Amino acid sequence: MNDWLPKSVLCLKSYTKRMFVGDLLAGITVGLVALPLAMAFAIASGVPPQTGLYCAIVAGFTISALGGSSTQIGGPTGAFVIVVYGIVAKHGVDGLFMCTLLAGVLLLILGVTGLGTAVKFIPRPVVVGFTNGIAVIIASTQIKDFFGLKIDKVPGEFAARILAYAHNFSSFSPLETSMGVGALVVIILFMLFVKRVPGYIVALFVGTAAVVIFKLPVETIGTRFGGIPSGLPKLTIPHFRADLLRPLISPAITVAMLGAIESLMSAVVSDRMSGNKHNPNVELVGQGVANILSPLFGGLPATGAIARTATNIRSGAKTPVAGMVHALTLLAIIVFAAPLARFIPLSVLAAILLVVSYNMGEWREIPELFKQSRFEIAAWLVTFLLTVFADLTVAVEAGMILAALVFIRKVTQTTTVSEVTAEYIHEGHVHILQHKEIPGYISIFRIHGPFLFGATDKIDTIVSRLPDLPPIVILRLRNMTAIDSTGLQALENLADRVHESGRQLILCGAREQPLLRMRETEFHEHVGEENICRSVADALERAKILFPEGATQGKGGTNWGRRSTDLAPSNAASAAAPSTKER
Repeated sequence: MNDWLPKSVLCLKSYTKRMFVGDLLAGITVGLVALPLAMAFAIASGVPPQTGLYCAIVAGFTISALGGSSTQIGGPTGAFVIVVYGIVAKHGVDGLFMCTLLAGVLLLILGVTGLGTAVKFIPRPVVVGFTNGIAVIIASTQIKDFFGLKIDKVPGEFAARILAYAHNFSSFSPLETSMGVGALVVIILFMLFVKRVPGYIVALFVGTAAVVIFKLPVETIGTRFGGIPSGLPKLTIPHFRADLLRPLISPAITVAMLGAIESLMSAVVSDRMSGNKHNPNVELVGQGVANILSPLFGGLPATGAIARTATNIRSGAKTPVAGMVHALTLLAIIVFAAPLARFIPLSVLAAILLVVSYNMGEWREIPELFKQSRFEIAAWLVTFLLTVFADLTVAVEAGMILAALVFIRKVTQTTTVSEVTAEYIHEGHVHILQHKEIPGYISIFRIHGPFLFGATDKIDTIVSRLPDLPPIVILRLRNMTAIDSTGLQALENLADRVHESGRQLILCGAREQPLLRMRETEFHEHVGEENICRSVADALERAKILFPEGATQGKGGTNWGRRSTDLAPSNAASAAAPSTKER
């Protein structure tokens, strides 16, 4: 039964006053951070700023109350900006609310049926491709407000938008440009030197104060939208239009998939930072309910927000109570301070979104992708270009088709037909485990089969046992037939986690394709060249060098808990049980 309970309920068993104080302070902090972001995402999506705030309040509270992550913060994010903008442009606000409701129902179904884990079958190059593309498009939509350009209507297509900026750049406002640049500098300086104070908040308050004190003639939320309504969000049933149901199916699937991917990625980040473990299916149930409720109160689609989640944890959050406090903080702001929002300059919000778009772009992944096969590079490039120049739905579909073809190609390449010769038998002796003594200070795990996207989470078998493992962990790759960029990233993360725990990781027996990929991506930087061994025999010798004191511990090695040979083999990441036919 506990498998389906939200984290907010489970945490009540051990909740303390000290934890509440930490959650309260973290929730207020992240609520202030969410204030400019929620408004900026709404404006970039082509809807009034209160739409983003209502989403952050309603969906943010619901995701924390019903979700499967202890410290995740939910609300509007940059991932939805271009999708929402396109839906509003084609089908109006009613179409957006209907689409969000449909996406919520789909997310709920994914969670209840346990299909939420299906999002892991989206490979890393595709995720990076559309993340890069979304970041570029968000940044491009902010140029008008950042420079104060005088353009009546900004084109929806990327190429046309850039041409419109070029033709009208002479109309830029020096004052608004100065405010945008100033806000940008403040945010970057605080990110570099005053990390505990969110630069977004400082830039927002300083920019707004400057407008109020000096009565600056710049475009603000008040001049464009007339301000933000005070009071509680009102429950309103969206107008249902049957004629929009069919054309909204594809965008709804896109919103649901984006919501699932973003929320589960954010939950993984939350787990790594907090040391907790999220429940993916319960998380998607919470996301589904949140996306059903958000449009009923005039809100945007919602998902897990990685940056706000990280801020939440750094500020001391321990449980979902912090996320609920974050939502209540925003509610208090619009109830008691909404009139002040009309003075917020749009150039400052544009600067905030430029920083957000850069941070969400995952640009550091691109050099790593260029070390992969040309097929994975093609999947990334096609997804990126289609996201920017076509449509996000088309981009993800095309990227998935390419990824499926790459997957098929990699799997077929693992099939070989060869003769068993005396030389083959002789060379195999150093790889087999029979008659080899495994000291107690070593645990051996193996990966059996292709280690490609969709299977990489099985390596959690090792991560979950790290606290009980001995000083040396050997990962046997003799039966790993192929690896892709997602698999390599999983091995890199494993190596980092093993080293953070004070242990050493040795890899051995890699076949031709995995070994070639490791060399191309400079994987040795994560474990050390000398810790990538040709065979398990070499790995055992290397372990003696890394842990010479192990020889004095005796053969039992019981000080380090269960031996790896106690584990039953699984399909992908399993223990190296010394069976009579192990090769």
